[in-house]
Amino acid sequence: MAALDSVDRSANGYLENINDWNEEIAAELFAEEDIDPTEEHWDTVRYVRQCILDGDEPNERGIMKAMGKKWGRKVSSKEMYEMFPEMPSKQGLKIGGCPQSTRKGGY
Repeated sequence: MAALDSVDRSANGYLENINDWNEEIAAELFAEEDIDPTEEHWDTVRYVRQCILDGDEPNERGIMKAMGKKWGRKVSSKEMYEMFPEMPSKQGLKIGGCPQSTRKGGY
């Protein structure tokens, strides 16, 4: 966990500085979250990260709609939770090097 050891993180494991993130760190965070990432996992993480950089915090519905558009098919909540068992927005933000979500629910 060399790259991950070089960055400051919150008590819950989120990066303190969004600019410290890179895909090497993301790969280590995927491993820490016990997720073997597919290209769809990477798409999701890049999407939620871009939302944050654009000043918007993504919710579950928004993520599903955006990924459905990108992947060319309907994406179910069940599928997203199979990919990110701890909640797609929360785990996606964490792996994407973003601040911890302040949202309560998925919608």
